[in-house]
Amino acid sequence: MPSGKIMKALSGFYYVKDESRIIQCRGRGVFRNQGITPLVGDQVRYQAENDQEGYVLEIEDRKNELVRPPIANVDQAVLVFSAIEPNFSTSLLDRFLVLVESHQITPVICISKMDLLTEEQTVKIEQYAKDYEDIGYTVLRSSAKWEDGLDTLIPYLEGKISVFAGQSGVGKSSILNALRPDLDIKTDQISSSLGRGKHTTRHVELLAIGSGLVADTPGFSALEFSELELEELPFCLPEIAHFGEQCKFRACLHINEPKCAVKAAVEDKKIPSYRYKDYQQFHEEIKTRKPRY
Repeated sequence: MPSGKIMKALSGFYYVKDESRIIQCRGRGVFRNQGITPLVGDQVRYQAENDQEGYVLEIEDRKNELVRPPIANVDQAVLVFSAIEPNFSTSLLDRFLVLVESHQITPVICISKMDLLTEEQTVKIEQYAKDYEDIGYTVLRSSAKWEDGLDTLIPYLEGKISVFAGQSGVGKSSILNALRPDLDIKTDQISSSLGRGKHTTRHVELLAIGSGLVADTPGFSALEFSELELEELPFCLPEIAHFGEQCKFRACLHINEPKCAVKAAVEDKKIPSYRYKDYQQFHEEIKTRKPRY
């Protein structure tokens, strides 16, 4: 039975690529009965009716999967956040980082639209970038107009499946167009009334860039921690996990516990205060989340 990777999912069809061709497949009814949905990035076994059409029969084990965007077997996430238009948001970036960390996916932060900043704004964004680099994250600065800036991104894409994600209107599609001009992905201007971009990407698709595969995904502006448990949250922020090892109590959640090394690190400015505030907010959201039945 031939096997391949789902490169695109659109209108109930799955486009499976093997070594020599792309087959348009439907999923067998057994997936619906089992509550399973084939995802872009899945390695699957299929049966070809002819050279163009077939059916997905089996999905191989996934190493990870995301719900929003719906994609599987991701090696890394390139989180694209604009320096301006819309304004750089540490709280939203931290949401993405926690989600990515919870799925054991390596994040790469890419700050776009750097060419639009004033000198004063550049100083502020560079301080944020340094904060995240000190935590241990890779932070790239880019502009779709700067070829050199994009050149720094290309080595990170080689040989990997990368998902491009981030706030709508930050320039994800523009960056992909600059990396591969033949794609001609549609881009829209920022809405002046909403202060955010229109959703220009309607489906998930893996695109070949160099020796890597990149997913252009629908933009979105909200994330919920529907699967993350309170005990897991501290380990999704590397600096909190690091200082948490020094807490008096092993099960310390770094909120109200005494002799908490994390809270001490915040006071000593070893952890950025905005990161800890985001941690507190995420903790409260998970704590007050409605139970799932």
